[in-house]
Amino acid sequence: MPRSLNSKPLERALIHGARLVDPGLQLDQILDVLIENGRIKRVAPNITAALDYERIPAQDLILTPGWFDMHVHFREPGREDEETVATGCAAAVAGGFTGVCTMPNTSPTVDKREIVEAIMRQGGKTMVDVHPVAAATKGREGKELAEMAELAEAGAVAFSDDGCAIANAELARRALEYAGMFNRPIIEHAEDASMCHGGAMNEGVIATQIGLPGLPSVSEDIMVARDLLLAEYTGRHVHVAHISTKNAVDLVRQAQRRGLRVTCEVTPHHFVLTHDAVIGYDTNTKMNPPLRAAEDVAAVIAGLQDDTIAVIATDHAPHSAEEKELEYTAAPFGILGLETALGLIVTNLVQTKKLALMPAVAKVTAAPRKILNLPPVQIKEGGPANLTLFSLDKKWRVDRNRFYSKSRNTPFHGWELTGQVFGVYNKGQWWQNPDF
Repeated sequence: MPRSLNSKPLERALIHGARLVDPGLQLDQILDVLIENGRIKRVAPNITAALDYERIPAQDLILTPGWFDMHVHFREPGREDEETVATGCAAAVAGGFTGVCTMPNTSPTVDKREIVEAIMRQGGKTMVDVHPVAAATKGREGKELAEMAELAEAGAVAFSDDGCAIANAELARRALEYAGMFNRPIIEHAEDASMCHGGAMNEGVIATQIGLPGLPSVSEDIMVARDLLLAEYTGRHVHVAHISTKNAVDLVRQAQRRGLRVTCEVTPHHFVLTHDAVIGYDTNTKMNPPLRAAEDVAAVIAGLQDDTIAVIATDHAPHSAEEKELEYTAAPFGILGLETALGLIVTNLVQTKKLALMPAVAKVTAAPRKILNLPPVQIKEGGPANLTLFSLDKKWRVDRNRFYSKSRNTPFHGWELTGQVFGVYNKGQWWQNPDF
C-alpha cells in the first residue's frame, strides 16, 4: 500500500533563513519569506512575524519555486491499480513537485473533454497543479486528429500520442498546425516504430552479448529529423519528449540555432544510467526510449549544459509488480521517477559540477512552464506561494517500500542519494517530509 501524504492547511507561515534560488528572477540570496493566505506577503532578510505565524526554520536549505514535471503517467482512468491522480500527486509532492502534466495514454485515451475535466477535478483535490496533456489523434491510433479545440478549451496544455509517435507525416503536420492555433505544443514520442518491433533494449554490443532484441537509436533520430522539418515547414512548436541519443540532441541543437520552435526534455534515468544496467535482466531497467550507450549519456549531459535540453522531466511510469516480474522481453516499458528525481539531479549533476544549481533548478521550474505557456511561478511579493524546500547535502537511501506511489518499479532501490526534499507549499497547503 502507498504511504499517506499528511499535508495540512497553513495560512500564515515564516520560512526563515533559506537560500532562495529563483531562475526567473536570477535570485540567489539568503532571505526570509512571509506567507499569508497562500500568497507571498514579504521577501526580505530577518523578517519579524507575529506569534500566530508558523515558523519554518530553513537554515542550510534551498528554497525554489515549486518544481514542475511536464511528463508523468498517472494511469487514471483505466489502471487505477497502478496509480491514481491522488497517489501520483502524493508521489509528486514527496519528490518536491507542485505541478505535473499527465500524459494521455490511459484507458480510455484522454481524447475527450470529459476525461480532461475529470483528471483536472481529481487534481483539484490535491496540493498539486495538474495539467492534462490530451491525445493528438483519436484513441492515439494515428488515423484522425482529436477534437483539439474542445480539448484545449477543457484545459489540455499540449497534445501528444505519447507511447508512440504520430507516424503519418501529413497527420503530424496537421496536428502541429492545429495545435499552434491554440498556442499548444505537440509533444512527440520520437520513434520510428517500423524499426522497433519486438525490441526490448538499446541495440548494440550489450544487447548482442546478453541476447535481447534491440531498439536502434537511429529510430529516434529519424523521427526527430522528420519532426524538425515539419516544425520548420509549419512554423509551429514541437517538443521532443525524453530525448536519449547523441544524434537527436545534435539535431535539436542545430534546429534551435536556425531559429526553429523546438524544445526537448531528458529524464534522470537517461543521464544517470547506460545500457550496461540491463546486464542483470532487471526489468526495472526497461524503458522506452531505452537506456542508451555511454556516448549518448555524455551527449544529453552536454545538451543540458548548453541548454539545448531545456527541461528535466521524469516520465514517471508506474507498473504493477506482476507485470514487471515477467521475463524481460514481455515486461512493460517504464519506471517510477517522481520520488527520486531531486536526489538524482543533485547527486549526478549538481554535486558533480556538471550543472550549476541555478540552471538545474530552471529545468524543473521556469522552463517547463514557459514551454507550456503557463504563468511563471516566482518567489516575489504578491505572488502565490508555490514553493519547494530541500537540502543539497542531506543523504538518504532509496527505499521503494516507502514510496507514496502505488507502484514500486524503480532501478534505484537501495541507492544512496544526496539531496532530499524537506517540504512543499502550494494551494495554501504545507507538507513536511517525515523522513528528513
